[in-house]
Amino acid sequence: MSGAGLSIRGIGKSFFGVPVLTDVSLEIRPGRVLGLVGQNGAGKSTLMNIVGGNTAPDSGDMLLDDKAYGPANAREAERSGVAFIHQELNLFANLSIAENIFITAMPRGPAGLIDRNRLRRRATDLLREVDLDLSPDTLVEQLSPGERQLVEVSKALQLDARIVIFDEPTTSLTPRETSRLFALIDRLRSGGTAVVYISHILADIETLADDVAVLRDGKLVAAGPRPDFPASRMINLMLGRDIDQLYPPHRSAVRDEVLLEAEGLSLPGVVKGIDLSLRQGEILGLFGLMGSGRTELARLLFGLDRFHSGELVVQGERVTRMTPRRAIAARMAFITENRREEGLMMNVSIAENIALASLRALGNALGLLDKRAITASAATFASALQVRSGPIDTQPARSLSGGNQQKVVIAKWLMSGPSIFLLDEPTRGIDVAAKYEIYSIVKDLVAAGSGVIFISSEIEEVMAMADRILVMRQGEIASAFARERFSKASILRAAFGEKEAAA
Repeated sequence: MSGAGLSIRGIGKSFFGVPVLTDVSLEIRPGRVLGLVGQNGAGKSTLMNIVGGNTAPDSGDMLLDDKAYGPANAREAERSGVAFIHQELNLFANLSIAENIFITAMPRGPAGLIDRNRLRRRATDLLREVDLDLSPDTLVEQLSPGERQLVEVSKALQLDARIVIFDEPTTSLTPRETSRLFALIDRLRSGGTAVVYISHILADIETLADDVAVLRDGKLVAAGPRPDFPASRMINLMLGRDIDQLYPPHRSAVRDEVLLEAEGLSLPGVVKGIDLSLRQGEILGLFGLMGSGRTELARLLFGLDRFHSGELVVQGERVTRMTPRRAIAARMAFITENRREEGLMMNVSIAENIALASLRALGNALGLLDKRAITASAATFASALQVRSGPIDTQPARSLSGGNQQKVVIAKWLMSGPSIFLLDEPTRGIDVAAKYEIYSIVKDLVAAGSGVIFISSEIEEVMAMADRILVMRQGEIASAFARERFSKASILRAAFGEKEAAA
């Protein structure tokens, strides 16, 4: 990329009467990586959506290489050389990898028909660049979240973009996939491309960024060279205050009563012979690499998928066939890692989303839903989780930032009053302050006698939160660790298949 880069001048934006950006000015320069950080709702994604043509500013303007720039839509931004890889991936699950990569630029033959051979060849070359060893004819619905992320990166590469925006790109990636992504970003930077990297993982910002910009409450509070922004300063600028610790103090609340047991739980090709127990007041950590079976096990426990053999014992009741309806009746909650497709109804209000798992308790004397009661009850939980929004009875969930959407998912289940929580990546895409709030809520839940299965791909997080950790590998429980035996090296060795004595 040659030229002066992108100059953002005095940008302002409001949604539902709530200011999201106020007078933001920023420079995005060729051949450099800008780390963009801030709490959920700080305005990071909104600012980049303006750059990427997905929304228009209310005030301010932009210059691209010293020429006026104001894309009317994402396609116009792409034609100007701006590629935006969103946190919530924009892929068509029923189309192939190749079709998704070239969805707006299908190679065509002389008669105007799609040239399938050229499509496959070009897609294969791009997949090779991101080190994704898959056929370009593979349907996207068959891919893991990490593989889908790399397909999105391939889409940006085919555009030969001058500016590439990454919004929380590593949340679904394995360590190996993250390393490949970082190498790709280095190549883009070396080739003169400007990169904007939005992330709550401050270690990634420290590793990648040349420059840092910090947003707080829709305003730019600081910007400059990355060496001027150690993680501690970034956190303090994001929050507007000092923060002493990332995790609440650990105090064991484990009791004798068993809330949930799995005995020989198996689903061919997915999980095999799973034995586990969850006690009152316990946080049971579940760790493993992508594809180890963590999420698949949670889905079986909640009845979203049906296990072929084995049994569950839920609060003393033996279950040979679990369903979501039965799980909810047994006071179980499942916070999915895929909030957009499985956790929320994106086009309905925040209040209605929060009330989804509690509708039976919110009817009036005639059995009809009491909208006023729904809004009042939902408001209590939205406030407790500090959901940043406009009026919750009218604002749709799709309009929230990713982190605030996750808070709504958590509020939905908290409102239903369960005693067994299955939390699959509950802090994915959430800022440090919101993470601490969620950690504190989890600690309060177990102190009150609930049991929590806490699934995380962040080893430091699961070690800080759990009373015990089960490590999964290839669909089986490879090792178990009591808290006094926690060791990052030991847990990782178990995840990678190296021998380690279990607790």
